[in-house]
Amino acid sequence: MKKTLIKNATIVNESQIFEGDVLIAGELIEKIGKDLSDANAELIDAQGKLLMPGIIDDQVHFREPGLTHKGNIASESRAAIAGGVTTFIEQPNTNPQTVTIEKLEEKMEIGRQTSFANYSFMFGGTNDNLETVKRLDKNACAGVKLFLGSSTGNMLVDDEEVIEKIFSSTDMVISAHCEDETTIKNNLEKYKATYGDNIPIKFHPEIRSAEACYISSSRAIALAKKTNARLHVFHVSTAKETELFRNDIPIEQKRITAEVCTHHLWFSDADYDEKQTLIKWNPAVKTATDRDALWEALLDDRIDVLATDHAPHTLAEKQNVYTKAPSGGPLAQHTLAALMEKQKAGKISLEKLIEKMCHNPAKLFNIEKRGFAREGYYADLVLVDTDHDWTVKKENILYKCGWSPFEGTSFSTKVTHTFVNGNLAYNNGGFSEERNVKRLTFERD
Repeated sequence: MKKTLIKNATIVNESQIFEGDVLIAGELIEKIGKDLSDANAELIDAQGKLLMPGIIDDQVHFREPGLTHKGNIASESRAAIAGGVTTFIEQPNTNPQTVTIEKLEEKMEIGRQTSFANYSFMFGGTNDNLETVKRLDKNACAGVKLFLGSSTGNMLVDDEEVIEKIFSSTDMVISAHCEDETTIKNNLEKYKATYGDNIPIKFHPEIRSAEACYISSSRAIALAKKTNARLHVFHVSTAKETELFRNDIPIEQKRITAEVCTHHLWFSDADYDEKQTLIKWNPAVKTATDRDALWEALLDDRIDVLATDHAPHTLAEKQNVYTKAPSGGPLAQHTLAALMEKQKAGKISLEKLIEKMCHNPAKLFNIEKRGFAREGYYADLVLVDTDHDWTVKKENILYKCGWSPFEGTSFSTKVTHTFVNGNLAYNNGGFSEERNVKRLTFERD
């Protein structure tokens, strides 16, 4: 059995920061402590580096099958482990869509054969597949995804009766994209009447408006309360929505949880002039006031999870006129580095960052033996150099699409090592030829 001993690390885990060593034996963490030794272990001196659990990214779009000119499971998971992501949950708006058990298992097989990180997928709910949702084994995948607002992939679910039946028919986590379609359509028509297809990007947050978000989120939450569904609201983007969530009970007791994404914490509508459609997302990046409120809700635990919504498109696609430029952008490689800059600036503690990116996704989806640096858990671990200056450039971007909204941004923190199930998958810019990844398993009654 291969062993690795990480010495002299600054370990960040479960609200604690302490100096220590970690002994990895095979796929698992065997021992965490001080002054550990093992004559048979390969040594890694982590003096001056942070050691954290691997990030669990609960919302990515890796574009396979069917949209692989943008990215695929191999390319995007490879970029992800370079950014400290050891586990991802991928979304169903591929081509074909992941709306049958057969297509779900086909994606699982692609993950098994090509992924560089541990994997699971969301099963897509539609207006037409309620009976399949009912038959879906609760341990088959991460959960059910509903697009209650239209986005890439045309998976809008707008039949109110079907939505309520889905909420009433599954014990799985239902993750929802919440934007009110009627509001968006009315706003879009108003701006098209003035500008045609070439609408200035600065109007994107007025078209995909705060009102559209709140109408949909509040409606979904009311329905979840009515049906006692387990609802997780993806990519909250407005101040008003944060008022919908509780922080007076621990995440394990919540029936309704929320996620925020990197771009809504980093950018604001002041960035549209420079970044243009490169920061066109659904829901839209909104005001600095919204951004500040999202940070506040993340810190006081109304928002439970921090994710990327990694969604690559080609640069040519993004540079189309407004109505033809797709929404989404690649973020998995750069999210940790970006958020560490916020940590250094005093915006968020290391402990809270790890809670939101590692511990809470594991709790929320009942993921087995991941999300923590614990003895007996899978050795999904990341070493981070917090004194490493670098700039995002074309030549160091690993996404298949070859661009990043952070291009030109300088960071002072860099992932140096990423372990996936005990395998050193990423090491200072190099990738292991060996892949040791697993389909996620869950601890659900």
